[in-house]
Amino acid sequence: MATHDEHAHDHHHKATFWNTYVFSQDHKMIAKQFLLTGMVMGIIGVGMSLLFRLQLAWPDKQWPILETLLGKWGADGVMDPNIYLALVTIHGTIMVFFVLTAGLSGTFSNLLIPLQIGARDMASGFINMLSYWFFFSSSIVMVISLFVESGPASAGWTVYPPLSALPQAIPGSGMGMTLWLVSMSLFIVSSLLGALNYIVTVLNLRTKGMTMTRLPLTIWAFFVTAILGVLSFPVLFSAALLLIFDRSLGTSFYLSDILVAGELLSNQGGSPILFQHLFWFLGHPEVYIILLPALGITSEVISTNARKPIFGYRAMVGSILAIAFLSFIVWGHHMFITGMNPFLGSVFTFTTLLIAIPSAVKAFNYITTLWKGNLRLTPAMLFSIGLVSTFITGGLTGLILGDSALDINVHDTYFVVAHFHIVMGLSAIFGLFAGVYHWFPKMYRRRMSKTLGYVHFWITFVSAYGVFFPMHFMGMAGLPRRYYTNTAFPMFDDLADINVLISIFAITGGIAQLVFLFNFFYSMFRGKKTEQNPWKSNTLEWTAPIEHIHGNWYGEIPEVHRWAYDYSKPGAEDDFVPQNIPIKENEMETGH
Repeated sequence: MATHDEHAHDHHHKATFWNTYVFSQDHKMIAKQFLLTGMVMGIIGVGMSLLFRLQLAWPDKQWPILETLLGKWGADGVMDPNIYLALVTIHGTIMVFFVLTAGLSGTFSNLLIPLQIGARDMASGFINMLSYWFFFSSSIVMVISLFVESGPASAGWTVYPPLSALPQAIPGSGMGMTLWLVSMSLFIVSSLLGALNYIVTVLNLRTKGMTMTRLPLTIWAFFVTAILGVLSFPVLFSAALLLIFDRSLGTSFYLSDILVAGELLSNQGGSPILFQHLFWFLGHPEVYIILLPALGITSEVISTNARKPIFGYRAMVGSILAIAFLSFIVWGHHMFITGMNPFLGSVFTFTTLLIAIPSAVKAFNYITTLWKGNLRLTPAMLFSIGLVSTFITGGLTGLILGDSALDINVHDTYFVVAHFHIVMGLSAIFGLFAGVYHWFPKMYRRRMSKTLGYVHFWITFVSAYGVFFPMHFMGMAGLPRRYYTNTAFPMFDDLADINVLISIFAITGGIAQLVFLFNFFYSMFRGKKTEQNPWKSNTLEWTAPIEHIHGNWYGEIPEVHRWAYDYSKPGAEDDFVPQNIPIKENEMETGH
């Protein structure tokens, strides 16, 4: 293990506006940049979902706002079918990659890894800065793609060929699709640069006494997430690169004999199923690249606010490692209806059901930590408990979709939409909100309004279940996803009222996020000033001074003597004992 020399950062460049706030190499500022950019992308992504919910709930109604926002695509207040599919595509892309992946990992890995392991900064501040600017460039290209004359990418967020491989297929297969691929390529470069930095920092820059078994579970989650990213994102990069070749250079990686508008193309020998294999080889680890940081944040918030040691620390670490390993051998469960060999399908069914075991370990450990705890129901704690709820609820429906015989019946219906939004979307968003409320004092030296936090949580929680719980029943009734309108199918007429209910809940939940945004930006400038350790927490970031300094600590970095979860320890004067407090004579060391 290595520690920085305490004078290593004494001779840095003179602080200017540009190198302090724009091209900063300080991990704390880069974390804020990721968070604020992710929030802007989140507003765009949620706004899109509200637009297509209007279309689904009231397909025959004219909405003047559509003409204002969509221009020719919303002529006379009626949404064009092509733009509907584009909104679904870009909404999924933005939420999965730009909000949940970058918003969680980019923000909290950057903020917490150096502070919680006792490092002055990331291993490479320059690479860290590059990681953000590649992400920012990726975001700009994705937003620009919304304004292309032929329309944004419209092949679904999974961009399956041949729809995505043939520029002449539909309007959204043209320049918008090309910009989508460019944006995602930049995003992958950003993720790889960030992940390599996180791994090196955790392995090499831990302070004296910070063994791997004394790491907070947040750091374990960020560390394993980074490893997942390094191993899986290059596969998506290769998939995108081959798709660009098929679109622009006349190759046939994904295209076989194909007829477009009466014209027989010269392509032969390719397979669109190859793209699915490459995409989902990233796509399923991506679920845990999103989820693991949220679960790590939840471990920290629940233990701190239950005033209890986290239950089963080693089991939690083991479950993180098991989830990471198994996530690489389950991708085929997204492809049960591609004509897969039934024996291979049974293998993927087995590995998929196997991943439920470490996931259940995490859920049980959270519940056991909460059990008989001295609970402080802060907004962060409520969102963490909400995450446990959605993780369990969504995980149970995952057992159905992981079984090939059952999945075939509900594949590509609203059942799938409901499952992944609850288990991945809501759980990750709740983890993101929990992290923002909990570490806001560390980022901005002020506290967010607790009252507004409660309002935000309860409206969001109720609305979220109001949106996605009924979708399960629509899916079991056979309603296909991604359809612009279902009025052409009389058998779905009885589901129209459910779509209206879902849209009302969606709009209510969207409005609730305005409460969060007001609370966030108002508290940033006018919130109550915080003390150094507002939550009476044990981890090292709360030993750093309130004011942000280059290098995190004045003088020497604190030395670690114990694990991160010595809460309510028998014989201790307080109900928390920070990691840098030496172990007393006759005191038993716990946790590892």
